[in-house]
Amino acid sequence: MQPTLYSFRRCPYAMRARWALLQAGLLVQWREIALKAKPQEMLDASPKGTVPVLVLGDGSVIDESLELMRWAFAQANPRHLVLNGASTALIAENDGAFKFHLDRFKYTDRYPGESRQNHQQAGLGILRVWSDRVAADGWLTGPQMSLADGALWPFVRQWRIADPDGFDDDARLTPLRQWLQHFLDSPDFERLMQRADPWSPGGHQPVFPADAIPVPLDQPLFHLALASDWRAAQTSGGYSVSTRGLTLAQAGFIHCSWEHQVQGTFQRFYRDAGEVLLLQINPADVAAPLRADASPCGELFPHLYGALPLLAVSAAKRYPQETA
Repeated sequence: MQPTLYSFRRCPYAMRARWALLQAGLLVQWREIALKAKPQEMLDASPKGTVPVLVLGDGSVIDESLELMRWAFAQANPRHLVLNGASTALIAENDGAFKFHLDRFKYTDRYPGESRQNHQQAGLGILRVWSDRVAADGWLTGPQMSLADGALWPFVRQWRIADPDGFDDDARLTPLRQWLQHFLDSPDFERLMQRADPWSPGGHQPVFPADAIPVPLDQPLFHLALASDWRAAQTSGGYSVSTRGLTLAQAGFIHCSWEHQVQGTFQRFYRDAGEVLLLQINPADVAAPLRADASPCGELFPHLYGALPLLAVSAAKRYPQETA
């Protein structure tokens, strides 16, 4: 049974939760809410009435965005996001001091007596420190993306919307602008910002992401692999190549196909690759999440959001190029 997510499109806490669900290859029942008319079902699950709220299949509830992110990456962490103490400290700064200044800068009329300029300068001061971290290491906590990067970018985006000139004209923020642009340019941004009408019990029952479907477990999946990559997997004990020239960590999933898609995939990516094997995969033997996602042309392809266990491969045969 799929979990149920109560969300609000523009809320940065809900955005980072949806981003984590996308990265982990998960599908959920999607209930977009109207803030002025919160559904009773959500309030019954979480009386505090804030999004996101995730109701799991066993009825347990996760109603804090950071805990939802940690839960998602416990299911699958294909990009190997770093979950460390430095991430925790930065998220605490974002959710505490930075959010405090962001609210009072963006919504000064809601806080009588507060100085918009003072909160702008305080917020920019925090952003400049974060920018220096990115300039030094590439990401907020080091050379690899961490939980902090995924948790903070929706709030940095919100600041930029409130202060585009101040954010874009500050030379100290150049590394942070490039860092933010990485998230905004990703296809995942468009997916997590898809629109939906407010949920009602008798209305349409969408899933998130809206352009994905579950992968049936009673149909075999197929994956084209370079023979050299498959031989290496026999030695290492696991297969972590996404597609030709890309690893699982780089792409975020392993590309698979249904049988009718194999020939087209070979023609597009493997026809000049030398010895290529066709792996037949039993999806019921795969522990990591499987989700069929839309390709840029709109066709759905099954994706595995974790390493492929060798025991899940029922056959590995040379692909007959002469018939491709």
